[in-house]
Amino acid sequence: MTTMTGSRPQLSPAARIARMHRQGKLTALLLFLPPALVLFTLFVIWPIFNAANLSFFKWSGYGAIDNFVGTQNYQRLANHSVFHQSLWNSVKLILASLFIQIPLALMLALLIYKKTSINTAFRLIFFAPYILAEIASGVIWSFIFDGDFGVSGQIATALGIEPFYILADRQFAFLAIITVVVWKYFGYHMMIFIAALQAVPDDLIEAAEIDGAGRWQKVFYVKLPLIMHAIKLSAFFAIVGALQVFDIIIPLTNGGPSNSTHSIVSYLYTYGLAQLNVGYGAAVGVVLFILCMVTAFSYRRLAMGKGGAL
Repeated sequence: MTTMTGSRPQLSPAARIARMHRQGKLTALLLFLPPALVLFTLFVIWPIFNAANLSFFKWSGYGAIDNFVGTQNYQRLANHSVFHQSLWNSVKLILASLFIQIPLALMLALLIYKKTSINTAFRLIFFAPYILAEIASGVIWSFIFDGDFGVSGQIATALGIEPFYILADRQFAFLAIITVVVWKYFGYHMMIFIAALQAVPDDLIEAAEIDGAGRWQKVFYVKLPLIMHAIKLSAFFAIVGALQVFDIIIPLTNGGPSNSTHSIVSYLYTYGLAQLNVGYGAAVGVVLFILCMVTAFSYRRLAMGKGGAL
């Protein structure tokens, strides 16, 4: 049975299932969908609900979960100045990612997207930091910023001034973290832009040149509009990634000095897991989950438009 919508016939559900069966799609669906749903439920849906439930208890991670405290964990969270600072730090990471990291990656991509041996070498160099593990990157930069034995200490010695301990200074410690985050991830965004730029048709660029477009006119009126989808996708990854920064902060500052450089995730680790207050950490995790979901759906609506997709 079919129904007519405009000029296109619409199949009934039974007819659609029959057609899928004929095409072999139904068999593949029955084979692959149930295992995927089971895994998704076990490793995504169930942990979310379990964390939401734990957030209403005071629990150390050992023994029975029976000390119900209601919304006390959330009230403590709302009144904790360190959590407020961690939220602000995450906002600063988002801003740095959007206005420093992505423009830097885009500028480099525009310079080296063409397929040449020299450009390939530069791509490898710029992409190398992303390959390093976050912990390894943090450890390397902790030695660089060391005022006694690191590069900053050697520069101070060469200039004949007192050693400067960047990671121990409240004003500069988080700037150091931002520097490492930008250095670590700009190569990832650069490769996204390179892939998008290489898909730009050459005939459009040649047509712009014939019309008398200069170098910057080709960038702003031809290349950037055609890779806007990649820029939006990269910005989304940067925002969500900034909300989840953790591994770089721990080896660099461990949240110090005076808890001034925590991100939301390092705050969760320090005040939840490390202090054996799993219920409080679960409350932080719920707040982080809500922030990520609101950010994702808001960005999809604002940047992609209604019905848009990342």
